[in-house]
Amino acid sequence: MGWGTTGTGWMGAAALCLAMVLAAPGARAQTPAKELFGAERLPSQAKPESIGFYSKGCLQGGMEMPADGPTWQVMKPSRNRAFAHPTMIRFLQQLSADARREAGWNGLLFGDMAQPRGGPMRDGHASHQIGLDADIYLTEMPNRRLSREERDSMPLPSVIDKRTRHLDERRWRPEMAALIRTAAKEPQVERIFVHPGIKEKLCKVAGRDRAWLNKVRPMYGHDYHFHVRIGCQPGSPNCRSQEETVAGDGCDKLDWWFDVALQPPPPPKPGDKPYKKPPPIFMNALPKACAGVLRQPDAGVVAARETAPAPAVPAAPRAPAPSAPAASALAPVLAPAEAPMLDRLPMPRMRPAG
Repeated sequence: MGWGTTGTGWMGAAALCLAMVLAAPGARAQTPAKELFGAERLPSQAKPESIGFYSKGCLQGGMEMPADGPTWQVMKPSRNRAFAHPTMIRFLQQLSADARREAGWNGLLFGDMAQPRGGPMRDGHASHQIGLDADIYLTEMPNRRLSREERDSMPLPSVIDKRTRHLDERRWRPEMAALIRTAAKEPQVERIFVHPGIKEKLCKVAGRDRAWLNKVRPMYGHDYHFHVRIGCQPGSPNCRSQEETVAGDGCDKLDWWFDVALQPPPPPKPGDKPYKKPPPIFMNALPKACAGVLRQPDAGVVAARETAPAPAVPAAPRAPAPSAPAASALAPVLAPAEAPMLDRLPMPRMRPAG
């Protein structure tokens, strides 16, 4: 089954204590929304719906990504952020198979998606609130099942040189470009966010087929993973779409990132006011329906568990697997299941740490 629903004793006790505090009259109105949504351990029992915008909303009837699949593993289980809209879950599972076939990628390591009921997070993300965002690491899945401890602590090296803020060619592999291109060409994908140094590299190696680069947008961070976003789904009337991207591949608009945005901030001038963190988001800033999502009963075991269990990880070679017919529609969601531990095979070659 998925990691997120098991929990440890102390985590459950902490959540119970917080829930008792938040049950007091007026407590929810005075509590930052990130604390309310961060305290939820399970999705809500309701039809799936993305509510609001990617950076200001919530998720009703979310589904948990199985911790293990034939071509993926879920990382950072202690964060409990492996939930998404069911369409996103199906898409990511299909993408992991496409990445093996088309990019020679052994399997994907999934990072943060959304919390069980979406909403603002206590740390790490401004978006990822409505179940339509997911992080995918640029570290390849190994040919063995990672333990829970490894998934939380495994090094995930950056591919950016901290000194130059451009790509570190020693850590880059052509398969990384193929992986991002494969994701960008998926029709469901609206945006892919990467570090400007990664975008710069993709612009150099794209060749004549450049239309997919329009979806790849430079963004702060995103130096050891890329962020995939799909659009609002049918059945989510309160989901707010993002604006269309401008025309072109965006490769002529990177200078500002390196010359201005990524440069260290200038020293403060006399009389400058110190930086003040923005205030937290409270429930009155979110769509009204999000308060109802918090009140909905727990879903417990999500519907994905009704399907077949996920197969074990095959010991795939470095070369791409034999061609398989392309799927005309999203594959069925695989059920969360405890996969059998395989013999401890060598890890794939890792990029240098640091």
